[in-house]
Amino acid sequence: MIRNNDFIYDAVSKLETLTHAMIELDSKRKEYDAAISINNQRLNIIAKAAIRDSNIGMILTPFVNQADNEKSNLLFVAKYISKSAANLLKSNNLNYLDVSGNTHIKKNGLFIYVEGQKADKYDKDQSRAFQEAGLKLLLLLLSKPENLVCSYRELSEKTDISIGSVSNIFSELEDLKFILRTKQKRIIKNKKELIERWVIGYNEVLKPRILRKRMKFLQHIDFNLLKDQVAKNNMVWGGEPAAAILTKNLRPEQYILYSNIELSELSKQFRLAPNPTGNLEICELFWKFDNNTITAPPLVVYADLISSGFERNIEMAKIILENEL
Repeated sequence: MIRNNDFIYDAVSKLETLTHAMIELDSKRKEYDAAISINNQRLNIIAKAAIRDSNIGMILTPFVNQADNEKSNLLFVAKYISKSAANLLKSNNLNYLDVSGNTHIKKNGLFIYVEGQKADKYDKDQSRAFQEAGLKLLLLLLSKPENLVCSYRELSEKTDISIGSVSNIFSELEDLKFILRTKQKRIIKNKKELIERWVIGYNEVLKPRILRKRMKFLQHIDFNLLKDQVAKNNMVWGGEPAAAILTKNLRPEQYILYSNIELSELSKQFRLAPNPTGNLEICELFWKFDNNTITAPPLVVYADLISSGFERNIEMAKIILENEL
């Protein structure tokens, strides 16, 4: 079992108390975080600090198109699992268990289902590196890694973050083992985990702050025409429209547009009206580097798709993760 996953013991102990089942725990696993055996059914454990709306898409991505009998061998164990995330795990035939004992396990003849156990409030990541300034700096470094050689002053100018904040963020990233500093350069380490942490932080911290307005189109949507309009202005697509452009394998239904143009001007140009349930989100274009395309940086597009929770978007997110990140 990897360090910092001691909550697995708490979750398994709680499950034993609630079900009176005899559970054997094997913590010496190389490929997985641990494994348990219940009634001669073995389950390999994947540990997550929390499973919620902001990261459930990333958790589901590797299991797109995987056979149910293979998924039934796995058990996600977390300190906290939101109700909506639990429902998505269940509907995708993935087993789960939280430290409060809420669980859904189904394998061969074994079936355990517990819900309604009160969960402790989950504290969100308070690391400076995954707050607003850190997320903006990390987007630059992950999207344009050549900037890793830049001075703190240069990075400050490229991100509109104070030099002191840049310094503090780098110190924290080094402490968290995401940045390795050598005499000649800086190197990104543990990139997969870093992307996961960034996506969670983006959807929980940054995205709510940059959302300007939700709108609806007042006329039939011609995406080809919309693409031409966006290409002529200082704006880019995120989410489904960006995925449609990058993968050429999706027809957008929900739209995300990153732009700092006045809302009144956008409303006139695209014939929009404010609507709290509209299918167009207009968000602040919060990065300064040139992406040379009408789509947001792939990391932003990936985060947009993951947060939607829609299976087809998760499939597209997997393609973007493999091909663009």
